Amino acid sequence: MNWVTAYGVAAVTFMMVMYALEPRGPIFIALFALGCALSSAYGFLSGAWPFGVVESIWCVIAARRFLNARGTRVRGPDKATAAQR
Repeated sequence: MNWVTAYGVAAVTFMMVMYALEPRGPIFIALFALGCALSSAYGFLSGAWPFGVVESIWCVIAARRFLNARGTRVRGPDKATAAQR
């Protein structure tokens, strides 16, 4: 097993454990986002760039979920304005 494979196993395992622990609090959502970033880096390092791209998208989604869970408003479309159009 080379270092890239070992890193990938550790990154994906960390990501999945943090995903399972998400209901325990927002910190685990943030750690899941970190795990997605680490898994994305693994995807690019191993040459599996589609995996790297998908994991980077999940990282952004998880970061937004973390901010929303903490009560920090993430700017998005205003529902009232969208309904008036």
